Amino acid sequence: MIVSDSIYGKHIVEGVLEELIGSKPVQRLKGIHQGGASYLVNEKWNVTRFEHSIGVMLLIKSIGGSLEEQIAGLLHDVSHTAFSHVIDFALDYKDEDYHEKIYDHVIMVSEIPSILKQYGYNCEDIFQSKWALLEQPAPELCADRVDYTLRDMYQYGHIKLESVHDFLGHITIINGRMYLDNIESAEWFVETYYSEVIDFFMDPLNIYGYDMLAKTLKLALDKNRISLDDLLGEDDEVMLLLSSIGDDEVQNLLKRIHGNVLVKEDQWDYDIHLKNKVRLIDPSVIHGTQLVRASSLSEKVKNMGIEANKKASKGLYLKVISE
Repeated sequence: MIVSDSIYGKHIVEGVLEELIGSKPVQRLKGIHQGGASYLVNEKWNVTRFEHSIGVMLLIKSIGGSLEEQIAGLLHDVSHTAFSHVIDFALDYKDEDYHEKIYDHVIMVSEIPSILKQYGYNCEDIFQSKWALLEQPAPELCADRVDYTLRDMYQYGHIKLESVHDFLGHITIINGRMYLDNIESAEWFVETYYSEVIDFFMDPLNIYGYDMLAKTLKLALDKNRISLDDLLGEDDEVMLLLSSIGDDEVQNLLKRIHGNVLVKEDQWDYDIHLKNKVRLIDPSVIHGTQLVRASSLSEKVKNMGIEANKKASKGLYLKVISE
């Protein structure tokens, strides 16, 4: 199988990875949008969890990660429900980790364990190991964090592919973890990352879509018109299910989710206040013979972090002008 990715190019994928890519849980991710409700209010915000999962796998491969870690990267998002993190707002999961709570169950009831066994892999070895390239606590770099940032910002026209490839060339691996070899690359990535988690995640239209869809899902769940299991379908399947519910309250919320709404920030006269999980970045950089946080080498990085923390902690206050 040849996998073609917008960032990492074409790669030959064989064996266990090829079979896992063809499995139902991974194929389902083609219908799960990375931005949750984003595509419902702006059709251009259409990156999928499948694209991201393939990207994480390829990024881990390109920086020397083992086949086992590539498997973990490919499968790390298979338990995301329809609309990704919107369910966290509907269920009030402030750490935005509902998909992590159900991960083991989603894996074990699928064909994934049998595929892994066929190739001599043990589920526990793959899913209970701590993969240092795949995941790191913020504010460090990891394949998951790097890929979704680069992918969204490139797809939505904020950065050029040449800049992406230049940045990737400055990633270095020490003791199995990702670091950068100069402060300029760190500054570029920090700025790009905050364009993602502050400017994009907290775009007023994006926040509006999240809020309206979360309220719709919460109401439909509270009224037992849908179940949490229904959310293990694809985005469009769940939208059709919601549209078929004979309930005026649900339908009134649903029809407010579209791309022609006008909203503005207004912390004094607002209809919606929503706070995302605070996401900060401050990657360690090789400085001489030491690893040093970028913020201690760059006032620019330090100030970007302060501003991002301030805005994310405050959340966004929105006034709906017209729907």
